[in-house]
Amino acid sequence: MQSRMASILRLKYRPTALIWTDEKPAKALELKPGRWGCVMFFLAGVLKGKTAVFSRQTYGCWGGGVGLGFGNMYQAFPGGEECFHFFLSSGNKGSEQGRVVGENIREAGLEDFYHDFMEGEGYLKSPEHVRSFVNLLPIIEVPAEYVVLKPLDEADEEKDSVQVVTFMADADQLCALVVLANHGRHSFENVSIPFVAGCQSMALLPYAEAHRDEPRAVVGLMDPSARKHLRRMLEPGLMSFSMPLSLFKEMENNIDESFLFRNTWKAIAGEDRE
Repeated sequence: MQSRMASILRLKYRPTALIWTDEKPAKALELKPGRWGCVMFFLAGVLKGKTAVFSRQTYGCWGGGVGLGFGNMYQAFPGGEECFHFFLSSGNKGSEQGRVVGENIREAGLEDFYHDFMEGEGYLKSPEHVRSFVNLLPIIEVPAEYVVLKPLDEADEEKDSVQVVTFMADADQLCALVVLANHGRHSFENVSIPFVAGCQSMALLPYAEAHRDEPRAVVGLMDPSARKHLRRMLEPGLMSFSMPLSLFKEMENNIDESFLFRNTWKAIAGEDRE
């Protein structure tokens, strides 16, 4: 599958395709079962031409398991979902259970995780806010054994069950993508910028958008933890822009009559992008 948008916008990185499949691709990047890892580590590899595969045993972290569509993996968080509510907000240091679980984390040598577990990441105000956050997530069990990320131009639409297409964009490119997502609609809020985990903005939320009459795109990497991991491998300042397949096709079909060939965009895309 090819993307004219990616070519016209001169994206630095090839778009990625997210695929549901029951066949595990050969030589794909994958974690060992039960081992911790961030989906962002694998995204960086895919942006550089690799293929990555995830399963219910190799999803990496609890938010990643939720984000990729393997059910409510927050229930498997150390200490259970209740400890996750405190982890994302005010920390587990105030509860006896939290202190016990925290010591087990520390004894395992996970000092950074121990600090965040005990003090809290502070992303939401309280455990009650996190509980609402989790309840509102469109958590699903994908109807496949594997979720695969690969470069879009290596995906075959006739053979691959492509669910989501993701671009990595700078500020100007993101501006263009937002405008193009609205180009063929009788409304102007056709792009969502939610606070969710980085992988959730590239998979779980676009899965849900695909069921809307007019699917929206999802801008991601509004997760500081994801940005921290990615900045070790890619330059800072990039945002993700994820589209259900139907919206990707809609945007591709609207290119020729759009602003992309008018003077304003030509001025933006001029000397700075040569």
